[in-house]
Amino acid sequence: MNPMKVNVDDFDAFRTELIEDEPGWADADIQVAVRSILTAIGENPERQGLVKTPLRVAKMYEELTAGYHVDPAALINDAIFEVHYDEMVVVKDIDYYSLCEHHMLPFMGKAHVAYLPRGRVLGLSKIPRIVEMYARRLQVQERMTMQIADLIEEVLNPLGVAVVCEGVHLCAAMRGVKKANARMVTSAMRGAFRNNPQTRNEFLKLLNHADAH
Repeated sequence: MNPMKVNVDDFDAFRTELIEDEPGWADADIQVAVRSILTAIGENPERQGLVKTPLRVAKMYEELTAGYHVDPAALINDAIFEVHYDEMVVVKDIDYYSLCEHHMLPFMGKAHVAYLPRGRVLGLSKIPRIVEMYARRLQVQERMTMQIADLIEEVLNPLGVAVVCEGVHLCAAMRGVKKANARMVTSAMRGAFRNNPQTRNEFLKLLNHADAH
């Protein structure tokens, strides 16, 4: 299949048409870029199955990168509560989906989060929302894991925070080494989880116990 010959003026006209049809539509540049990719790989962006693909992809990226536009303070929304509780709080098996920043292919898996309160706890729904906020952007799993731990440490000032993320990366499954079953595990340990082996092992034992069932 030979690539279609489309000049820059055609793409400029396409972008102008998008903006005129939907004033203020912020993703016009994404649509133009997708149309350019379709042309570059030898496809016809005007054929029936592809006419709306640029719009669909733009809306998809709006959803998959929504984390860039979330204010952490607004997300927490004062859902921090004073408690007389100093045992470990664990929220595990939090599903996440993200985009690898190197190839913009998805990676997905589960996040497990624990902290030791220092008189304050987060509302239960906030930890999955924090995971989602950092996952919904271009990421590397190592950085995402640290960002989750850093924010919880910042807002709670707990005795310790632990985050473990497991991920399957389509950039390694579909291309390159093509190892579909390879799973990456990253961790971030803060405070007692880093300095106290007993605390860290208690958390990891809870995760392994979950895997056994």
